[in-house]
Amino acid sequence: MDTSYLALEGKVALVTGGSRGIGKAIALALADAGADVAVSARKLPDLEKVAEEIRAKGRRALAVSAHVREMEAIRNMVETVKNEFGRIDILVNNAATNPGMGLLVDMEEKMYDQIMVTNLKGYTMTSILVGKIMQGQKSGNIINISSVGGVSPDIGLGLYCISKAGINMLTRAMAKELGPYGIRVNCIAPGVVQTKFSQALWTNEPLLKQEMGHTPLGRISQPEEVGRVALFLASDASSYMTGQILVADGGGSI
Repeated sequence: MDTSYLALEGKVALVTGGSRGIGKAIALALADAGADVAVSARKLPDLEKVAEEIRAKGRRALAVSAHVREMEAIRNMVETVKNEFGRIDILVNNAATNPGMGLLVDMEEKMYDQIMVTNLKGYTMTSILVGKIMQGQKSGNIINISSVGGVSPDIGLGLYCISKAGINMLTRAMAKELGPYGIRVNCIAPGVVQTKFSQALWTNEPLLKQEMGHTPLGRISQPEEVGRVALFLASDASSYMTGQILVADGGGSI
């Protein structure tokens, strides 16, 4: 069977939040398919470890420390990657935060700002800067990591879910604007994934039991499974898809 449509040789990818969890899994999946990969997050030592794994696969790699809450850091990140590789073909927006759980009526402005600036503004501004580069290239691929919570909200995660719903609409809006330039924009909405980020959910036995009770596959996801969905969207296997939100939640939202 010819699977050359999954190949990413000659492509350059930038993955934010790439030091662990979903971001790391996506970075490694893209490298396995032949892409050179830049990974970004706040802690450089963790990024360097991922970069070494990418290089061990025979691909070029770059670790860039950046906090997507800060516009100057986003600008420096994008410029650094562009200067190193000469182009950016694939952007994966994955860096996110959820500093706490609680009802919306109990949330303070500080919490709102922290979540929205990182999760929504960070994705938006990174997409704008990279999108301009892709416009010049007349090609490109943007993949946003959202959440099933952006489609169907969870009690106690209201602000996080609102930010992810915003990412879903960002995906669709940018897909319409950038499509004429040959740029595709899609989104992955995972369910619970076994990462440190979601540890409060999958280590809580009552919450986990509740989640599994309405998930047909009867388990939570592994980061590598999201990585393979990202590879599909990054490759020519999805060449006629744009503006779509792919839910990967084991059937929990059925």
